[in-house]
Amino acid sequence: MASSVQKLCVERIFLSSRRSLCTCNRFYAKSQTKKDRTRPLPGDWQGRVGLEIHAQISSNSKLFSGSQVQFSAPPNSLVSPLDASLPGTLPVLNRRCVEAGVLTALALNCHINRRSLFDRKHYFYADLPAGYQITQQRLPLAVDGHLTFDVYDESRSQRQVLKSCQVRIKQLQLEQDSGKSLHDQDNGEVLVDLNRAGVALMEIVTEPDMVDGAEAAAMVKELQLILQSLRTCDGNMSEGSMRVDANISVNRSGEELGTRAEVKNINSAKFVQKAIEYEMQRQIQVLEGAGELEEETRYFDWKAGKTISLRDKEQRHDYRYMPEPNLPPLILYTDATTPHGMEDAVVNIDRVREQMPELPDATRRRLVEEYGISFQHSVALVGEGLVEYFESLVDVKVKGRDPRSAASWVLTDLLEEQHKRSLTFQECPVTASKLGEIMDLVAVGTISKSTGKKILGLLFDGDNRGLLQIIEEEQWAQIRDEETLGRICDEILEKHPQLVEAYRKGNKKVVNRLMGEVQKATNKCADPTVTSRVLRQKLEGQ
Repeated sequence: MASSVQKLCVERIFLSSRRSLCTCNRFYAKSQTKKDRTRPLPGDWQGRVGLEIHAQISSNSKLFSGSQVQFSAPPNSLVSPLDASLPGTLPVLNRRCVEAGVLTALALNCHINRRSLFDRKHYFYADLPAGYQITQQRLPLAVDGHLTFDVYDESRSQRQVLKSCQVRIKQLQLEQDSGKSLHDQDNGEVLVDLNRAGVALMEIVTEPDMVDGAEAAAMVKELQLILQSLRTCDGNMSEGSMRVDANISVNRSGEELGTRAEVKNINSAKFVQKAIEYEMQRQIQVLEGAGELEEETRYFDWKAGKTISLRDKEQRHDYRYMPEPNLPPLILYTDATTPHGMEDAVVNIDRVREQMPELPDATRRRLVEEYGISFQHSVALVGEGLVEYFESLVDVKVKGRDPRSAASWVLTDLLEEQHKRSLTFQECPVTASKLGEIMDLVAVGTISKSTGKKILGLLFDGDNRGLLQIIEEEQWAQIRDEETLGRICDEILEKHPQLVEAYRKGNKKVVNRLMGEVQKATNKCADPTVTSRVLRQKLEGQ
């Protein structure tokens, strides 16, 4: 069937790089440069933001068809007759997608509707073969939830909570995605890829409770972490599996909410903040210039750093919503209402609730309480998806490794090597077990911390030698023998009589310079504590 659909569609697609924009989301509360910091609104102006977040459900097949879901597959290769809207095809609801929606709604403290409905939302694009999208407008899967999140300061070294916020979740609904239109400006063509058509989405709609870009970006990051912990969406914004539409307005204090503009398809939390900040300033400039705002749809040009008008904002009646005639109401059950003998044939809310994992906020608190690490480290570990790696590395009952030292190794040294090579965590070649071996060698004094970092770099570069073999062949073993260090110190003192003289005259700081010379002579393998003691003994004794 895929081959016949290929004849109906232009076979061309521009594949985005897997890592493009991924660095925008590397840290949960990553610091920003001064020019990126939130600009306060002038005078008595205040902003208001509501978000519509489209999260692609992690499932093997689409919402209403058996077509496989795979990012970057050849264009129009994953298209069923239903996806192409061929006559005579009927939708069949994917149970996995319903359960993922229910689990996400529970994590967002929503009320689950035991009975929900599907609707047709009509609009006419080349990448929407049916001319309508199946969604849930009248009675969605879940309503009336809330999400609590923290906004952090902009200093990576501090990572303190500036404020805690709560946003109301208006509704969570299931719907199918459209295909993808690709605009070939050179040849004046619009190219269509239907691989994405029919992929399952959760649309999460918030109330306009946020007041600026920083709050909206923090909310998106927290939601992204929740979805990833639930495994209901991979949250990969660079691949389009999580997209944000921001509804933005401004008004003067005490006045009603202003005319809103919707900025569509923002693909990173950083750009969510930038788009909102720019749009608020733009609207204020128009209003203070005696202009009028119109409801419109805009997009964010990240290169220019501004929003650009696309079209007038569609109203609800423009979509001509109608009940979906080919799908019955979606009925959910509980333990008390599940018909006998039908346990495996229905979606049971109570059974789905039992699958709830530890959510990010609880994980952050537990890491601090259980391991005694700093709150800043717990935020970074959760934000980077490194909690399991960290806990494997520490495993206090078995290995007795210091959790604070382990957190430092992971968040500083491991990530530094990873980022140098533009690797994702999934591509990291160093296991927690191997990093633990390096930590142990440092802890017992076999090697220094700086040598441990050099060995870590070698492992990232694919060195397959054992750690002890590396240390022996590279002659990186830490020198702790006082007699050996004494001879080296004698040579250094002989070469630098002026520093010895300065020390005798009371300048005790020259010891640091002499320490550096010893480290240089030993390729940074001299034990700092023993070296300092030997140097001082010799200086005092001369």
